[in-house]
Amino acid sequence: MGTGVLAQVEADVAELLAGPVWTLSDAELTDEVRRVYATIQRLSGRLAALIATADGREVPYNAGATGTVNWLTFLLAIRDRDARAWVSLAAMLPAVPVVESALSSGQVNVEQARVIAKTVHDLPSAVGEVGKAKAADALTRLAVDDRLRPEVLEKHRSQILELVAPEIAEERLRREVERAERSAHDRRDFTLIPYGDGEYRVRGVLDAEMAAIVRTALDPLSAPRKPAPTAAATSASPSGDRAGAGAASGDGGTAGEGVSRGLAVGARVLPGEADLRSAGARRADALIELCQRILNAAELPDNGGEKPHLTVTLPWDALQAKVGAGLLDTGDLLTPETVRRLACDAMIIPAVLGGDGQILDVGRARRLIDGPLRRALVLRDKGCAFPGCDRPPQWCHGHHLKAWADGGNTCLANSVLLCGFHHREIHHGHWEVRIRPDGFPEFLPPTFIDPQRRPVRNTLHRRC
Repeated sequence: MGTGVLAQVEADVAELLAGPVWTLSDAELTDEVRRVYATIQRLSGRLAALIATADGREVPYNAGATGTVNWLTFLLAIRDRDARAWVSLAAMLPAVPVVESALSSGQVNVEQARVIAKTVHDLPSAVGEVGKAKAADALTRLAVDDRLRPEVLEKHRSQILELVAPEIAEERLRREVERAERSAHDRRDFTLIPYGDGEYRVRGVLDAEMAAIVRTALDPLSAPRKPAPTAAATSASPSGDRAGAGAASGDGGTAGEGVSRGLAVGARVLPGEADLRSAGARRADALIELCQRILNAAELPDNGGEKPHLTVTLPWDALQAKVGAGLLDTGDLLTPETVRRLACDAMIIPAVLGGDGQILDVGRARRLIDGPLRRALVLRDKGCAFPGCDRPPQWCHGHHLKAWADGGNTCLANSVLLCGFHHREIHHGHWEVRIRPDGFPEFLPPTFIDPQRRPVRNTLHRRC
């Protein structure tokens, strides 16, 4: 029944779209904008119900996804954050029937429903089901009768508890102050977000203690650098020159170390000039310098089977000729100048690539996929190779297509990079993986997903 009704809806939508817009009067145009938007919201209620049902039946897991969010991003080609918002809404709506009904009837929109459902969900359990139902009714009336926008509804979060349970509100306020410190630690987070054009944004949350540790480590390195002594000052006072530069470097190193390291990090403080960097730029430079010092000390634990390192792919001839951009294992590009600067203080490990970017075999007669073979695997797969998975190389394992115990070789042509979840999924035997003629992996889904078992591949990771 649902399929036939949906087909009729699709036909009606096609008929609506075929109608010219320019023939509408101003009043008709306004009315149709309102009604089309309300219809979209009603269908959104249906979509939320479908998502909740799929999650309850474990449809995403049966399809090989890591979860409902991952399933939606692959199925609908939407952003991860949008998929998470839909999954969250689908999970909360059944607990607030009045909101679910209002969304299905087009009286509230998706964002209003999300704010109301989240507000009710976050109420303390002591309020009880009756109190939560009262809060949902009150907020829904505000959204419908007063047509409050989502951001205005959010401002009622602090007052809604006083409305439904005033005896709890005061005690909760006291506990919230005490909980704030614990909450900050529980919500700690640090994320690097690609922002395009070689730029990354940093997003994170630290508690007070963590922030103090970071600030203490960065402050000595982020102070404005003193102007380097001029040539005249150098000849006049050699000992003073050494002392001044050592202080500027932020450590006990020599004068040369202090100046050169500052320039390498990006300080761009030229001899005789003042430090014109903003406070934020100084802190960013300090963070990178701090990480560089730790990497140079080689005291970090193993990551993915070997010591942490930076991988840059560039033809050897191009590196020598100072031309051509370098490719990081994240898919970001570096200028030739930056690549050569990194190479000045790096161990260069050659990887031989074919003309189409295929990495030639570097296999060795051993069981573990590590060292040069793992580096080649990372360069080829760029992360988990399973279709729709965006997990980075650091979270992945090397998997033998033909098991070592069954006589399979430890070589590139018999290896693929998989995250822990999809590594287990492959070993369950429903999916098959093979290497295509161009040297890249592809996956054959089980028949209950695609009866024809047409091969699919991961299109999220950039190919070099």
